[in-house]
Amino acid sequence: MTSPICSHLSQITEVKTSDSDVCEECVKNNSSWVHLRVCQTCGVTLCCDSSPQKHMTKHYHHTQHPVVSSAEAGERWLWCYADESFAEYE
Repeated sequence: MTSPICSHLSQITEVKTSDSDVCEECVKNNSSWVHLRVCQTCGVTLCCDSSPQKHMTKHYHHTQHPVVSSAEAGERWLWCYADESFAEYE
């Protein structure tokens, strides 16, 4: 049985994509990243929790922007930090 998606995810009507293939904060700090995520509120591209600096999670805690998408080629999913909810999209 599939659980319903949270209200934050259901409000996404068009998924923002990354204009770059870099973590903006890692570039500033001369750090490295593993995977990239795109904030669905402001469009910033930052690194995931597998990366040393975990910039997207820090961005969520600072801004309360709840939903991110994967910026990785071939991945089509969204994650809501606020509700710890996941959804795939077409």
